[in-house]
Amino acid sequence: MQILILIIAAIGIVSVYGFSNADIVYKLQFNAWQIIKKKEYHRLISHALVHGGWMHLLLNMFVLYSFGQGIIMLFNMYFPGFGTALFVVLFISAIPISSLYSLQKEKNNYHYNAIGASGGVMAVVFTSVFLEPYHLIYVYFIPVPAILFGIIYLIYTKIMANRNQDNIGHDAHFWGALYGFVFPLIIEPKLGLVFLAKLLSFKF
Repeated sequence: MQILILIIAAIGIVSVYGFSNADIVYKLQFNAWQIIKKKEYHRLISHALVHGGWMHLLLNMFVLYSFGQGIIMLFNMYFPGFGTALFVVLFISAIPISSLYSLQKEKNNYHYNAIGASGGVMAVVFTSVFLEPYHLIYVYFIPVPAILFGIIYLIYTKIMANRNQDNIGHDAHFWGALYGFVFPLIIEPKLGLVFLAKLLSFKF
């Protein structure tokens, strides 16, 4: 679990520093125009190190810690000794992958910026949904089966992304979630059979 704590600490330190230093946020934030036109490729990952405020940061890190512990244990169950490494690969790779759609969509929009680790965090959450589809996720203290939460969340996020009425990066949330769901299949396609078996094991 030490690597999980180190990741959270690194994101926390940079984010808190960014709260009072707009320049560091400007240099690290996702901006498709600057990535494409100025080849500032670091922004594909560095935007996860900065957040828009305490609530944004604390919520992301709480979810990452809560689900990260479980994912490391599940990965260790299926791939003994590789749980931590696979968690790191999942989280780090999800950050740029979840932003690829926005990179194409906003490549000519200099004014579009995005910050936060939400794409990576949602990938971790949805890997959990895949590996434990009936695990209960508490939404405003209401227990919801993970697979049901996943379906509702994807529909909601896609609708909000199409509306584009707020400053939340719904596209990154959506694609990060989808990537997290297929990640186990990428590393071991046979896990698809495990998922189906668990899905069909539901008892009324």
